Amino acid sequence: MKPALLSLAVLASFTTGSLNEAQAQASARTYAISGDCDGEPATTVRMAPGLCLGLVWQGAGAEGPRMPRGLMQLADGAWLVTDLGGWEAGRGAVWRLWFAADGAARWRRLAGGLSMPHTVARGPDGRIYVSEMNRILTLDPEAADPAASVRTVIGDLPDNRLHDNRHPLSSFVFDGNGDLLVNVGAPSDRCLDAAGKPKTDARGACVEDAATAQVRRHAYLGNGRWAEDSTVFASGLRNSIALVRHPSGTVLQAENSVDLTTPEHPFDEVNVLRQGGHYGWPYCVDLQTPLPGWPARQARCGERDRPVALLPPHAAPLDMIYYEGAMFPELRGRLLMTWHGYRRTAGRITAVETDERGVPLTDVGGRYAVYPRGSLAYPAGAPSVKGKVLTPGWDRVAGRQPRGSPVVMAVAADGSIWVTDDRSRAILRIARP
Repeated sequence: MKPALLSLAVLASFTTGSLNEAQAQASARTYAISGDCDGEPATTVRMAPGLCLGLVWQGAGAEGPRMPRGLMQLADGAWLVTDLGGWEAGRGAVWRLWFAADGAARWRRLAGGLSMPHTVARGPDGRIYVSEMNRILTLDPEAADPAASVRTVIGDLPDNRLHDNRHPLSSFVFDGNGDLLVNVGAPSDRCLDAAGKPKTDARGACVEDAATAQVRRHAYLGNGRWAEDSTVFASGLRNSIALVRHPSGTVLQAENSVDLTTPEHPFDEVNVLRQGGHYGWPYCVDLQTPLPGWPARQARCGERDRPVALLPPHAAPLDMIYYEGAMFPELRGRLLMTWHGYRRTAGRITAVETDERGVPLTDVGGRYAVYPRGSLAYPAGAPSVKGKVLTPGWDRVAGRQPRGSPVVMAVAADGSIWVTDDRSRAILRIARP
């Protein structure tokens, strides 16, 4: 009997240790409160002058999303929130968020069992559309049973699994004619085999380049229907989660570049997409520099489309929106970007100046900030985005705040900027102090 009792005691110690570790991790992700931010509890995150970051909601129990990603406000002031749920199929959901008279957040799960849902947006027909890992669906949040209203709009997107496919998430934007532009991420980091050699076809091109690492166009057929077959809009794009269309027709993509171990290289990118363009993956990075593992003769970087601007290395941009709200007149027309990555350049929201077509204005010889302090230079002669960081102090501060993990932004009816933080299971709001 004693050995059994000893085993139970050891098990109990392991369990207690695991619980204590889990509690410590949860505590490290909790936002402390330091006053008021336009009616919301103010976080301690240091913001650009004239701004504050309020905590709308942070999950701690079973209610609400586990990994909030997409955001969209409804006409009645409630919000739709997509919940990645985890990096496994079938754990995602779409939630409705509203607030009681006392300001407390209330949640209703509208649809569950989804596979890594991300984008939520209103289509040209007024319906609500959501991207899952392997399909685009529509649902009616006002239906008596929203789950029963779920209908597949575009199926047969790559049915990826994390680690089998490095970039499993789908996202989309609507073009001016209603067409759907859909991200299909690259299944690997650099299209290399286990020996570090390029995986090529008979033409010497990456074997993954023909059907993935692209933005596809699905033609709009009207009345909530799109062509199941697609054409390639742009290719050579490792991960196009961050897509945005300007009213002028410009389509921008923010590229999460490859995962080299060096913290200062390669740089992420902003690309202006054009029909038929190829933007370099997996052959080239930065301003047409051959990627390690791909010889210059195979990379042919001079034939690829150059980025319009570089972003800090490993910033991991996940969202872009053009701000046209009333609360911040100084930001109108600017391109807001989230930098989600876990390295020293990320944990930031930026506001980029643009021209009349929505294309980012650039600087040459610029610098970018790094945590915990300081800055580094962009490559000599390289264009970098021109603008300012709205959240300069979103680094981890023990006992006060986690490193920011901003994912998706949405402009509320009052002009405030809402943002999801999936690692800390939080929804935050940028407003006036």
